[in-house]
Amino acid sequence: MGRAALASEQVGQVFVEGRRGRDRLEYTEYGAGEAWVVLLPPLLVPRRVHDRTARMLASQGLHVLVLDPLGHGRSDRPADPLSYSVTAFAQQVVALLDHVGAARAVVGGSSIGANVALEVAVLAPERVAGLILDGPVLDNALGAQLAVLGPVLAAARLAPFALTAVRLATRPLPRRIAPAWVRLALDTLDARPAPVAAVVHGVLFGRFAPSADERAGVAVPALVLARTADPFHPAGDAEMLAGEIPGAVLERAEVPLEWRRRPERLDIAVTRFARECTRSARRGRRTGSS
Repeated sequence: MGRAALASEQVGQVFVEGRRGRDRLEYTEYGAGEAWVVLLPPLLVPRRVHDRTARMLASQGLHVLVLDPLGHGRSDRPADPLSYSVTAFAQQVVALLDHVGAARAVVGGSSIGANVALEVAVLAPERVAGLILDGPVLDNALGAQLAVLGPVLAAARLAPFALTAVRLATRPLPRRIAPAWVRLALDTLDARPAPVAAVVHGVLFGRFAPSADERAGVAVPALVLARTADPFHPAGDAEMLAGEIPGAVLERAEVPLEWRRRPERLDIAVTRFARECTRSARRGRRTGSS
């Protein structure tokens, strides 16, 4: 890709109606224009995980929103498991699109964030111009995900002092001089036990992803990124999903964590896909209004 142009960044907030009243969600907006992209983080991980990708896409003329769903990052964190589910997160994406006045967007996510993007396409297909699905969590990933999230839930419920001790121990560590992945890890650990337990409980025992029949009915372009040597995001799930969604494109990583460690090749694939989807969406609106 050519040299990236600088793109503006600003933090915003949107309020959504929840079980306990209004909840505040925070997001970062990169770039400008009507070619919208929304990026969603993995479970419990703050939106910072997509900073580099968002800046890259914005530098190519796309208008990018990176959301902290409820219970993540700097958004509100109620301690009620019924506040959380993949479906609730998808509804929050639609609320964000309404808030910024975006008729349609390419919606993408990593890990369970990919499941949320899928849910948006099922819940509000008219709002989705395309899907970027990085390491979706489906049948083949459930065992590994439960092996990690189950102990997290147990620790947060039964030994909250342990999570609190980790939080208090890592909070004073300097973030400004730390590498990006260290800052991300520290931000992820900076969470109180009760909301962590509520998020994991709500997602694990709620609707985890659209059904196979619903996935087969998705009628928007989809780019599915299959990870290599990642037991928490097996390539088999990405391959299965790419086979279920009509016309989906499967892009296999060549090395583990390629989009994090050596992102150039996948950046090109993602940017081309997002730009084509947003061009098609704008052409469709012009045709429909003529």
